[in-house]
Amino acid sequence: MSFKELLDSWRQSAAAPRTVASYAVRLAVDDAAQLAALAEMFPGRSLEQLITELLGTALKELAAAMPYVEGSRAISIDEHGDPVYEDVGPTPRFMELTRLHRRTLEARRQRPMRPKKRRPRRASR
Repeated sequence: MSFKELLDSWRQSAAAPRTVASYAVRLAVDDAAQLAALAEMFPGRSLEQLITELLGTALKELAAAMPYVEGSRAISIDEHGDPVYEDVGPTPRFMELTRLHRRTLEARRQRPMRPKKRRPRRASR
């Protein structure tokens, strides 16, 4: 999704599933000002929604910008009969780690978090 498509979706609305975890960040003043401007321009979106959707779009663009680094092993043949070589750049590792973390986050979302049991304090001597 490009930033243009993101703006279009804000005009039409939609939200993806969310994690149970929350993330606290401190923004640069200019970024916070731009975020406030977007919140005023799109009053149907909360600041949290705007941040979430902007971050999602930025991460997709980041993944797309990762360089393909041709390895030495051919993994398939393209439609012209030429070999397609494995990608030994950062993309495969990023994608595999993303899948791993997604499974973990989805599992947490599906089972309710239990409060941790507190241990009784020992009396100080």
